[in-house]
Amino acid sequence: MAAQEMKVAQDGSGDYTTVQEAIDAVPLNNTSRTVIRVAPGVYKQPVFVPKTKDLITLVGLSPEHTVLTWNNTFEKIEHHLDSETIGTGTFGCGSVMIEGEDFIAENITFENSSPEGSHQAVAIRVSGDRAAFYNCRFLGWQDTMYLHRGKQYLKDCYIEGSVDFIFGNSTALFEHCHVHCKANGFVTAQSRKTAEESTGYVFLRCVITGNGGTSYAYLGRPWGPFGRVAYAYTYMDQCINAEGWHNWDKAENEGTACFCQYRCFGPGSDLSKRVAWAKELKDEEAQQFIVHGFIDPDPEKPWLAQKLTLRMPHSA
Repeated sequence: MAAQEMKVAQDGSGDYTTVQEAIDAVPLNNTSRTVIRVAPGVYKQPVFVPKTKDLITLVGLSPEHTVLTWNNTFEKIEHHLDSETIGTGTFGCGSVMIEGEDFIAENITFENSSPEGSHQAVAIRVSGDRAAFYNCRFLGWQDTMYLHRGKQYLKDCYIEGSVDFIFGNSTALFEHCHVHCKANGFVTAQSRKTAEESTGYVFLRCVITGNGGTSYAYLGRPWGPFGRVAYAYTYMDQCINAEGWHNWDKAENEGTACFCQYRCFGPGSDLSKRVAWAKELKDEEAQQFIVHGFIDPDPEKPWLAQKLTLRMPHSA
């Protein structure tokens, strides 16, 4: 079945003038993909994709010119939906919140415009399974990207922030992404709770930069005691703290967290001063992390291959 298409344009030339109006028009419990093409513009409105609406694609012409932005924080939430629907606190403050499954976004910026010092201010929360993002930007300070649950694939994306700006308990693969540290803090706060969980973050062939200065950003700290993060073939500039990782002031986390590197390079990648409980992966240990199978392990029901072929023709 061919995908249904809609166009959003603020000047009235499309089917709708806001992204939320287009999402609201997607049929409940839809079984075919809906492509929402978003014309260039800065769209100042919170966006919510409910669990009853799967298979939605948002497409812009470029992330620099197609921006979804709002300024909620964990203690100040203004939304067109009630708290019982979207949640409260950090969970409910996302500028964009995705609960539907099989979501795709391309050439879109997701921004929380709250200023530095606003504490938790999420640009995007993803709670739906099998989401993919291509050439997107994620802008904020603390808690920019909340990967709450499910599996996510991000390719050629830009993510910036300061404290715990990529966090949650999902299984996510970042491929060819640019991660930018804007101030003192922590890149990741992964929250795997048990050793049996398969969740974790992998940064594969990425670039990590900072605003200048040396040793002010940690690669991560464990929000959950078994937090798991791996960086492979990734460039790290001098902003990365020489110790690399933080235990969140809980010594017991050092025996359970899985924090590791594999063949990374750059001035911030030096392993000689890393905390003793971090790990440099051997070739055979790295294999589970450096393949798409990390987020798409079932060969009989693959989802990522389909997402890779669903990219829009204009972006080829």
